[in-house]
Amino acid sequence: MQSPVPGLMNALPAPLGALALLLSGACALAASPDPMPRPLPAPVPSAGAVLAPSLSLAEALRLAEAHNPELASARLELQAVEAAALQAGARPNPELGVLLEGRDRATRTSTLQLSQAIELGGKRAALMAVAEQVRAQAAVALQARRNELRATVTAAYFELVAAQEQERLALSSLDLARSAAAAAARRLQAGKVAPLEPARARVAEAAARSELAQAQSERLLARQRLAAHWAQPPQAIGHASSQAQALPALPSEQEVALWLADAPALQLARLEVARRQALVDVERARRVPDLTLTLGARRDAERGQTQAVVGLSIPLPVHDGQQGPLLEALRREAQAREALSATSLRLQTELALALERLRLSRDQVRLLGEEALPTALSAYDAALKGYELGKFAFLDVLDAQRTLFQLRRQLWRDSAEAFRAAADLDRLLGRPTQPPEAKPE
Repeated sequence: MQSPVPGLMNALPAPLGALALLLSGACALAASPDPMPRPLPAPVPSAGAVLAPSLSLAEALRLAEAHNPELASARLELQAVEAAALQAGARPNPELGVLLEGRDRATRTSTLQLSQAIELGGKRAALMAVAEQVRAQAAVALQARRNELRATVTAAYFELVAAQEQERLALSSLDLARSAAAAAARRLQAGKVAPLEPARARVAEAAARSELAQAQSERLLARQRLAAHWAQPPQAIGHASSQAQALPALPSEQEVALWLADAPALQLARLEVARRQALVDVERARRVPDLTLTLGARRDAERGQTQAVVGLSIPLPVHDGQQGPLLEALRREAQAREALSATSLRLQTELALALERLRLSRDQVRLLGEEALPTALSAYDAALKGYELGKFAFLDVLDAQRTLFQLRRQLWRDSAEAFRAAADLDRLLGRPTQPPEAKPE
């Protein structure tokens, strides 16, 4: 793409011409239909440097899926609940009893009996229903944790991408500040400027070094946050290699309303209501006493006779009618219904906030890419040309340069915020995160 100021490259000294040439690349950003910032060229590594392998988003998601401790804990919880469900359908064990009457063996009476409790009122079916609801909750919780992990890793990945670009911008800014300081020093030697301008250039160079140190620190922290999702040190990963050129899509209100019904938080709240209803059925079934059947044989040693023993027993609910547990279960069911309503309201609020963040970030990126950046670039070119012609002070060039780079940094911050907002939407709705290779809208 041609420079917005034709012929400027040939009219400028080498350092300042390189400065304008580098910054003219922002015009390409303004011409794109969906102004996602393009990554700058990666700095050339020094000889003998050992670089960690680059990391794609797909690889980051795979590592987190395989090694995230919280996700592994959710898988084990599901397996434990499935094991507990096996016990819910088990019948009560029979009881074997021996009764001896008398101390003299010749006159002793011995009774051998086998007792079996017979459950009445549908207790076992009610317990199995509770176990099934618990298993369904664990399965949904596992899927919700998987979706949340994917969204969190995606957001952390693009935070690392943005931090890398911030560092590259800071490196470019430092190079430009050094070139500008050298140009100001040469003009001072030629007697064309006052000594104050080289001093200002050195101050700008020091500020650029400070910004570079901050950008490097932010990149290291972003790497650490990303690697922590699969319990690895930040040195285990290299730079994020995403080349995404499109911002996340903004779903319509109709799509959000359709996806909201299957949101993991609402599914868990509904399953909790169903579990509480099943527990109410359990408590109602427990109010029906169980029948115990006894079969056995009685041996009378003195008479030499053996008699069959048959017995039935049932507890009488005189003192304990199990009213307290039933009332508690009913109150817990009402509490779960209220929690479902609260979850629905909270989810709608969080979705509205995430949608507004995504909408605002996309608008900011378009505004910066289509209006602010081209204007800042033109202002910088005009200030640079005017400085060469003696019409502007060097401070004007520094201000224009600072404004241009601040806009570039803000563009990347807004882009990262758009991906974070999209990741929050995916987490709340339980949808797979949009892949970075998605085409522009």
